[in-house]
Amino acid sequence: MAESTSGGTETGEGVVRLRKASWKYVGPGIVVAATGVGAGDLVATLIAGSKFGYTLLWAAIIGCLVKISLAEATGRWHLATGRTLFEGWRSLGQWTTYYFAIYVVIWGFVYGATAMSSSALPLVALFPDGPSLKAWAVLCGVLGLAFVWFNRYAVFEKVMTVVIGMKFLIVVYVAIRVAPDLGNAVKGLVPALPDGSLLYTLGLIGGVGGTITMAAYGYWVNSKGWTDISWLKVMRLDNRVAYITTGIFVVAMMIIGAELLHSTNIALTSGDRGLIDLGKVLEDRFGAVTANLFLIGFFATSFGALMGVWHGVSLMFADFVERIQRERRVPDGTPAQEEGMVAEVAAGKREKSVPFRAYLLWLTFPPMGLLFLDQPFGLVIAYGVLGAFFMPFLALTLLWLLNSSRTPKEWRNGMLSNVMLAGAGLLFLILCVQQVRDLPW
Repeated sequence: MAESTSGGTETGEGVVRLRKASWKYVGPGIVVAATGVGAGDLVATLIAGSKFGYTLLWAAIIGCLVKISLAEATGRWHLATGRTLFEGWRSLGQWTTYYFAIYVVIWGFVYGATAMSSSALPLVALFPDGPSLKAWAVLCGVLGLAFVWFNRYAVFEKVMTVVIGMKFLIVVYVAIRVAPDLGNAVKGLVPALPDGSLLYTLGLIGGVGGTITMAAYGYWVNSKGWTDISWLKVMRLDNRVAYITTGIFVVAMMIIGAELLHSTNIALTSGDRGLIDLGKVLEDRFGAVTANLFLIGFFATSFGALMGVWHGVSLMFADFVERIQRERRVPDGTPAQEEGMVAEVAAGKREKSVPFRAYLLWLTFPPMGLLFLDQPFGLVIAYGVLGAFFMPFLALTLLWLLNSSRTPKEWRNGMLSNVMLAGAGLLFLILCVQQVRDLPW
């Protein structure tokens, strides 16, 4: 690509003026940061810090670079082609449709219960004499549903900005409160693999901030009104903000794990309940105010992830359903029709659609049954298998799409993007195999 003197990029079709990157446009990245790091991610990072101190800090940094590459590729596909990611997947064959259909139904069913429970845990700790865990979980699910149902992207983004602000300030405050050892932290930037740390290392690189919401990023970009390649520089700045923020969360939680738990050999409960354990440790060490602040941050983390999934994955599902319906009516869709579907996302029409609201209901009400049935064993196994396969599916299909004629030549992958996406695909495949091996068959 050749830069023109007019501030644009010269292509085979003339000059495309790229808008100047500005902080005033940042938004979808904030939504990604608020959604992509859930309570489970914080626990995984916390436990890595508690077991290995600062030694794996370098892995957390590399993980953020990997996620920047994946989200940039997702956003670039939407902007360069004027098509949604699901349309790209459809072009690779029918198998992608079958996979996504099975995945999004089972994943949504189990994730709904997980997100509601995770949001309820800190509320139970904050209000021990209040409603039960299940009652709080149901309330969180209904509140998330109502908020997404009655609001559009602009309001959603503003609320998620408040959520990310709460998470950021509280987690960083606690990290400063435990007095980090800056010398050891700097040493942790040098790659090293202590005995028994390989899986934790791979998990830090591949796991934190890496969910189906990475695929939703392109839809949030379109919802913001960014619908063509002129927004490329803006999107890239927005994406970097997202994962630099995520990186600060990860580093802060590793500091907390290293200083508060590693030095005192305190073990945490696995899963989201580990954060409740940490709240008790903080109360013993620093008092009830700090502990309660952390629990509020825990709630912001969990409920922010819930709202983000309720909105972003519902957009993806609506695109999935409406595209199939259109293809049945008009087998060979024209570029104008595809651009019209992207415009619907940008105009907020997709958020009012029947498929969008149907998936919202699916995420909210059927999973409430799992809160009382303790999640049937077979369903949990199926969820684990499908979930393990999504991230390599995303990385490798993006690698395919962005190196093919489906993407205009000027906006295809360069060497760095190819190396990062190929590396991410390999990493996620290894994590996938390990997760499947660890399932209780």
